[in-house]
Amino acid sequence: MAMTVKGENLVVTKLKLERMLSMKGGKGETSYLKNSQAQARHARAMLHFLEATLSAMKLPLLEDGRFAVADLGCSCGTNTLFLMGIVVEHVSKMYAALGHDSPEFQVFFSDLPCNDFNVLFQLLPPQLSSSSLEQCLAAAEEQRSYYAAGVPGSFYGRLFPSRSINVFNSTFSLHWLSQESPLFGVALEQVPERVTDKRSPAYNRGRVFVHGASADTAAAYKQQFQADLTSFLRARAVEMTVGGVMFLVCLGRTPIDPADQGGADAWNDLVEEASTHSHRVHGLLESEKRDSFNIPVYAACLREFEEVVKAEGSFSINKLQAVKGGSPLVVNHPEDASEVGRALANSCRSVAGVLVEAHIGERLSEELFGRLELRAARHARELMEQMQFFHIVASLSSSLPSHPAS
Repeated sequence: MAMTVKGENLVVTKLKLERMLSMKGGKGETSYLKNSQAQARHARAMLHFLEATLSAMKLPLLEDGRFAVADLGCSCGTNTLFLMGIVVEHVSKMYAALGHDSPEFQVFFSDLPCNDFNVLFQLLPPQLSSSSLEQCLAAAEEQRSYYAAGVPGSFYGRLFPSRSINVFNSTFSLHWLSQESPLFGVALEQVPERVTDKRSPAYNRGRVFVHGASADTAAAYKQQFQADLTSFLRARAVEMTVGGVMFLVCLGRTPIDPADQGGADAWNDLVEEASTHSHRVHGLLESEKRDSFNIPVYAACLREFEEVVKAEGSFSINKLQAVKGGSPLVVNHPEDASEVGRALANSCRSVAGVLVEAHIGERLSEELFGRLELRAARHARELMEQMQFFHIVASLSSSLPSHPAS
């Protein structure tokens, strides 16, 4: 019998859950489109790493004149369009510098099947009718100089034919854990089972994050991350063309895990209120319900990331660095506590809202994020001054020899 995830008036099979996990789609106030400004700021700060990755690539001789780029974990906002535009423009200039015509670019936008590809494709600028480099660059802001396609599926498995992609990009996605379902053979975004097993020493009681958890819990998360990254690299090794490159950015950490920053406290508010009142009447959150939910995210340190890449063996490391990404909050009036609280709640909801609603139902989810907003507002100044993201930035290239364009 298929395992299920149960929420308020909600039963979701693992297979269905895999097909509904995504950043929050649409164009509403809590959508990823409206709450990904921080990711955009962090991505722009790392453009020099991306451009250096591309510049180090030995351009292939393209017999069919086609150059393929794939963005893995593209989501449904403008950030992926901006980054893909940068890749196409930079590679076009590299070919021009060698006296070659610009190739025809095929850009694949890939994410889980539940991703809001409709919104993403609505944001695509019209395609440029001419393929000349001068016109491409002159009209880069209004038109795109590539062919676009969507590819649904988990990047922890194969997505493309062998030796078909020249450049892979994945930003702010690889920290999401996955797990192979023995029932369906598909990748599911979830924590290791022993983290939610009461009989296991890795049981993450009283928490919804790995940070600050027990050594056993942290080890379970780490092992899953290592297995996931290995699967990711193996799939890309088959799909990448000879001499291809890959640019990766994911959440990272310093050697010491950072403390939780408010999210677990909002969950505890609901648990404490449920124990004070009759939770069967008020429908608030039981501690068991909280303890059975964990955010499937792991922020690795550099050494953990490097060990996996070297052990898998398909890629050479050109660059591997921990970067202080800055605040996850972008607000117009940082002195306005209510705006800060709303921004944090909306940001968390745009990223994890689908998971939370699947676990506890829409009504309790509304209550949870409302409490998160109030708690964040009370600590607005502290959040703006101290809340920081760290990222791992990796530039990888195929370990196989390449044939440069001459």
